[in-house]
Amino acid sequence: MLRERSAIALLLFPLIAWVIADGSWLYAASIMGILALAAYEYGSLFFAGGYRPAIPLLIIGVIAIVLVRVNFGFEYDHLLLAGIGLIAMTWHVIDFERGAPKSGTDFALTLTGILYVGWIGAFFITIRRMPDGLWWFLLSLLSIWIADSAALLFGRRFGRHKLTPRVSPKKTWEGYLAGIGVGILGGAGLALLWRVGAGPLAGLNAMSGAIIGGVVGTVAPIGDLGISMFKRQFGEKDTGALLPGHGGALDRIDTWLWSAVIGYFLATILANTG
Repeated sequence: MLRERSAIALLLFPLIAWVIADGSWLYAASIMGILALAAYEYGSLFFAGGYRPAIPLLIIGVIAIVLVRVNFGFEYDHLLLAGIGLIAMTWHVIDFERGAPKSGTDFALTLTGILYVGWIGAFFITIRRMPDGLWWFLLSLLSIWIADSAALLFGRRFGRHKLTPRVSPKKTWEGYLAGIGVGILGGAGLALLWRVGAGPLAGLNAMSGAIIGGVVGTVAPIGDLGISMFKRQFGEKDTGALLPGHGGALDRIDTWLWSAVIGYFLATILANTG
């Protein structure tokens, strides 16, 4: 399984790197497609568990949020989210009239999915489009990848105390804390490396890298635990089967979602302090 996962990752890496570096409409379209698939997986997971979230609305809502973020930034977020909320409520009132037994919960699941996958996921666009966004994007997402890898390796070797026995029994406090430490060091190193490409005015330095690496290493793993909680509740191993050995789209981006939004807000502060 590990060999299969590694082979797929190596094959896809050049394409992914090119799309991220390009940052144009192809990047935006790729993000939109991944988030739409993640929204479908989210809805399908709960649907299989006996609920009835509005899967078509989940997908359309996520696509609409990304399109608005691409073209207008945050300018019309409030109008779009209000409209989505009204449409979702109408959908589930009608569904309840047709016999759905849990429409109140279904409404909450629909809104949560659109906000979680769509609104937060759209920060993949926002952080990439900010000044020197390529470097802040790479800093934020590679920091959590480094932290996750360190947590996995250190936890396997030295882990003794379970972090979340019910949600993810293999995760340990030792691995989690090691991930934070390595995230800080990795973030600092990446920032110094990216500073060569971004230039001294970008605000990228060892301190800003350490801050982003430490914060995403501390907070972003909650995204992984949250999706694991959903899967554990319904007895599922993966949210989907996007790639052999890698699970679904939502499995792949569970920590990256929070890394993007945290990285963006920290970058807007740190970019002015470099």
